[in-house]
Amino acid sequence: MIVFVLCRKKETVPLTKKLPAVPESVLKRKKHREAVKATRLQISIKQRNDRKKKRQKIFQRAEDYVKTYRKKERNEIRLMRQAKNRGNYYIPGEARLAFVIRIRGVNQVAPKVRKVLQLFRLRQINNGVFVKLNKATINMLRIVEPYITWGYPNLKSVRELIYKRGFAKINRQRIPITNNSIIEKKLGRYEIICIEDLIHEIFTVNLKFKRASNFLWPFKLNTPNGGWRKKTNHYVEGGDFGNREDKINELLRRMI
Repeated sequence: MIVFVLCRKKETVPLTKKLPAVPESVLKRKKHREAVKATRLQISIKQRNDRKKKRQKIFQRAEDYVKTYRKKERNEIRLMRQAKNRGNYYIPGEARLAFVIRIRGVNQVAPKVRKVLQLFRLRQINNGVFVKLNKATINMLRIVEPYITWGYPNLKSVRELIYKRGFAKINRQRIPITNNSIIEKKLGRYEIICIEDLIHEIFTVNLKFKRASNFLWPFKLNTPNGGWRKKTNHYVEGGDFGNREDKINELLRRMI
């Protein structure tokens, strides 16, 4: 008897090639890149959130300032009406802020006049600066009165001057105020972080007025439309120099 034996074909298992090991230095570099990327992302998110909070803070401050100005204006109107109804006159408080413009040169003038103009930083004709009014500054204004015109700027004039003609003095250089970061970098330690803060400190003549005023480069204004009338005569005599009180605002409209 013949017996047939069926033999199964031997199964062959494919041999897997062993992958080369990744160098440890490559793994470290990859891990470092991922860590740097994650850190940068966190910083970017934080900066974006900080900018958002800062914008909200600036908007809130601007709104608060507007409310303060309007409240003060309404109070002035109320006092004027009360005085009128009682047959009296309402006399507002003395001005605390002046805007001073140099209108003449200083050839053949006394050294004292030249020195006062330098202290006011009025080195060129049509330069203008904000000045805090007190006994000392009023006496200085009297010394140089034939060479300047000045008066009491309102909020609109202060805002237009800073927005349209405002330049910062940084490292003795005249730098345009293109964004709030320029102000914050220089005056942030005094809680002045935006242009509205700067306007507020100037207009209200607060404790930080000197810091805010010195931050601003002296304003370079145009010759007024229509020219000057007569620089050698006082304003009350139909000329140009001297104190023109609230009328300074009309002049500034022609010079900004």
